[in-house]
Amino acid sequence: MAAVSAVPSPPWTPTADLLSAPLPAPPPGQQDILRAEIERLGASLDGEVGIAVLDVTNGWSVDYNGHAHLPQQSVSKLWVAITVLNAIDRGDFALTDTVVIRKEDLSVFHQPLRARVGPGGYRTTIASLLAAEIQQSDNAANDALIRQVGGPWAVQVAIVSKSLGEIRFGPGEKEMQTAAAGLTWKPEYSFGRAFWDDREKLPPAQRRAALEAYLANPPDAASPLDIVDTLARLQRGELLSPESTAYLLDLMGGTQTGATRLRGGLEPGWRLQHKTGTGQVMGSLATGQNDVGLLTAPDGRVYAVAVMIGQTRAPFEARQDLMRAVARAVIASHRPAPTIAAPPERGMPLQANRDP
Repeated sequence: MAAVSAVPSPPWTPTADLLSAPLPAPPPGQQDILRAEIERLGASLDGEVGIAVLDVTNGWSVDYNGHAHLPQQSVSKLWVAITVLNAIDRGDFALTDTVVIRKEDLSVFHQPLRARVGPGGYRTTIASLLAAEIQQSDNAANDALIRQVGGPWAVQVAIVSKSLGEIRFGPGEKEMQTAAAGLTWKPEYSFGRAFWDDREKLPPAQRRAALEAYLANPPDAASPLDIVDTLARLQRGELLSPESTAYLLDLMGGTQTGATRLRGGLEPGWRLQHKTGTGQVMGSLATGQNDVGLLTAPDGRVYAVAVMIGQTRAPFEARQDLMRAVARAVIASHRPAPTIAAPPERGMPLQANRDP
């Protein structure tokens, strides 16, 4: 009987080394791509910068210096609006209620409302004041709303009661802005250029020391991460009634300030509901240059975004470029949810895949 030939060996045999070799790393996902770009952008501007982006839909976030406590300036008007609307939700007063603004009630810096206040004052509604403080960043409207809810302390109590992190509200525009300038409040600062004239008369060292003291411990400080978390909770309806939530988001969608900040980076189909803040400038030093808001993609996915420049000597256009670039980075990283084909109707035969 002929000998049976040996079975030929396979061309290769897996070895332990091959079996234990690591698999190729998966390509970076949206979060990784956006994190790298946000870190690059934050480091690109000379100064104290904080940036945070939170995917409201999916829950992840990325940041650069996101835990830093930076001056909010007029971003803090959002917390006044939330406090007012929360009081309305409780039934304390209504949007249609009216208040009278008198000359002694006026504030400092930007306050378009001032032009309407005559010798007998100016009567307006809570709704009009909310629109003015959010959309025009009117300081007089903001001060009137603070008085309506019981003062700055009432706003801070609302922040704490709703667990909005370590957001501070501060003492109000008059006291905070005059202290940061090295001045003491005078009623005439509400009119003309009295504030600016007195500030310019101060010795530079005195003014610089006051501004540095403000920056070292801002009474209106907040972190970008706390702000985007609060914005996400607002968008999800966790802070106010459905009616008040929709009302505030609609106001934020009509913000008129900051056209060259986050809004300048939008692409067609994207929407922004936001609030800006701008602090004092001394020479080349700019403070509290901020824009925060909710960025909504055409497919409905929402991102909470906060760009806060605590202090910088970078020129104006560089500061605006940073904010626009953050909006563009979020948009560039966005990946629309895949479209899933509807299942066939019951009783319909499944079709085999065929070449066209």
